[in-house]
Amino acid sequence: MRRVNHSSSSPANDRMQRHSMRGFSLLEMMVVVGIIMIASAIFFMSIQPGLKQARVTNSYNLVLNTMRRARESSIAERRVYMVTFTAPRTMTITQTATGIVTNTFTLPSDISFDAEPGLPNTAAKTPDHFGTGGTAVDFDQGVALGSKTTVYFQPDGSAQDINSNTNNGVVYIARVGDISSSRAITLWGSTGRLRGWRLYKVGAVQTWRQQ
Repeated sequence: MRRVNHSSSSPANDRMQRHSMRGFSLLEMMVVVGIIMIASAIFFMSIQPGLKQARVTNSYNLVLNTMRRARESSIAERRVYMVTFTAPRTMTITQTATGIVTNTFTLPSDISFDAEPGLPNTAAKTPDHFGTGGTAVDFDQGVALGSKTTVYFQPDGSAQDINSNTNNGVVYIARVGDISSSRAITLWGSTGRLRGWRLYKVGAVQTWRQQ
């Protein structure tokens, strides 16, 4: 006669089976959630410097490209285009013949036109030797009258002020309170040439380098 084996069940085995059927307990879930939150916080903190630097770089590119766009439009259309910088972070391109604002751009909320305290403050050390590093938007270099915040690009690519003077100058971009984030763009009015700059700390000295 064939013997039939019946599996025995102990109280301990029953508890283990019931536990496996329940899944995670509330305490285990809380531990897992806590670990995820801690890992997320560490990851978020680790990428913050990179995100801040990216916003500065994007702002610098936006200002540079806005000025280039106005200059290229002037050459292509044989019209005068005006770029106006409005504190703390707005730029507009205007077609002067019609007065129509063709573009408006705004920097991110944590970036502005900003000449941070501590920037090189002698003409020998400022970008392209324009100004003394104390004015955020500093065009019309060497001109007594005119506007420091407006540039008129001409059909030949040059840049002038409202009084038809050659317009040289510089605009500074930074995160307020963070001198290491400082960037600058210079304009040579006779040709309309634009150059970008970044601030570096060499030893204990803040130094501008062309990008």
